[in-house]
Amino acid sequence: MAMEVDQDLVLRLKKIVTDELPLSQLSDEQLTAEIENIVEEQTRGQYFSIQARVDLVQQVYSSIRGFGLLDSIISDDTITEVMINGPKNIFIEKSGKLKKLDASFESQRRLEDIIQRIVGMAGREVNQANPICDTRLPDGSRVNVVLPPISLCGPILTIRKFSKNPMTIDKLIEYGSITREIADKLELLVKAKYNIFISGGTGSGKTTFLNALSNYIPKDERVITIEDSAELQIVGVDNLVSLETRNANASGAGQISIRDLIKSSLRMRPERIVVGEVRGGEALDMLQAMNTGHDGSLSTGHANSTEDMLSRLETMVLQGASGLPLEAIRHQIGSAIDIIIHLSRLRDKSRKTMEITEVVGYKNGEIILNPLYVFEEDDKSTLERVSGSLVRTDNPLQNDFKLKLSGIKTKI
Repeated sequence: MAMEVDQDLVLRLKKIVTDELPLSQLSDEQLTAEIENIVEEQTRGQYFSIQARVDLVQQVYSSIRGFGLLDSIISDDTITEVMINGPKNIFIEKSGKLKKLDASFESQRRLEDIIQRIVGMAGREVNQANPICDTRLPDGSRVNVVLPPISLCGPILTIRKFSKNPMTIDKLIEYGSITREIADKLELLVKAKYNIFISGGTGSGKTTFLNALSNYIPKDERVITIEDSAELQIVGVDNLVSLETRNANASGAGQISIRDLIKSSLRMRPERIVVGEVRGGEALDMLQAMNTGHDGSLSTGHANSTEDMLSRLETMVLQGASGLPLEAIRHQIGSAIDIIIHLSRLRDKSRKTMEITEVVGYKNGEIILNPLYVFEEDDKSTLERVSGSLVRTDNPLQNDFKLKLSGIKTKI
């Protein structure tokens, strides 16, 4: 793998390249050719496999015009997440397990240069005055940056890798997250324009599930997606508008929030609004959109259970409108959201759908829930491996009005 190339050799070759070549006058192709010649000359008499030489050239080039060591990590499709805690501590996630890499950036300055290049490519800013930034790589991978002095161990860079192939329901079935029967029922709910909310903890697969579910949206509808950093991969919808937030600039002006985008999207004649994730006051705007004729909306949020998601939504709405009485908030949630799908990352690092619950409405001061499917472990489960499946409860779907309105007679 490219990142296992001797870093001392990369640094030595980089110095030769920068000392001997007029970098500003060379195109990317010319620079690559020159590096190949220098690598050939400097390693003559030493054994390197063809792949090792290719990796060496790539790393030297990346250290000058790319993202350096990060290029080789990002190009590895088996890595799903990258966590860089300062120049010396690099962690990756593979197959759900964390591993520390035996590699480092040459200096903190080099890491900061790479961060500035990543942030600049998406037209964003990060500096001491604005030390926290959410952005994305050109391939869509989600990026979070935290700089000193907020971070005490140096620049922090966290990358959630972007899948080259859009997630589909068929893949979720293959991974054992849901069954074909449940997938067919979810397809009917999406097509009948039920408002669906996906909840779960960090790394439980919320965005992945949302992406798969969104591909059930009929292809002739106008869909508006709203995200902090664009990563949804909705395919086949021609009338698709993707909106992305913007941080404030160095003088504190120019911020565009999720709330701003939701309000603006309502004037774009949307048939569906897909909000990547709600974290704060925008929850109120999203619920109002769901309650004002924009059925079929989809969104996600962080929570440990379905009940916890409801209480978190209450808190988020209060962030946006602190004067609202709790009863009014709960009534709004109960009438806006139709279905909550809760995901979890279990002890064996697998991601499972834990519950599919209908939100029936609001009564006697409480939001009424009607669990339709619940995950149950079977006898094959051990401490190291979780085995089980979603089991249908005896509860029928109570609010079948939208199904009937869509001409769907199948029972959920």
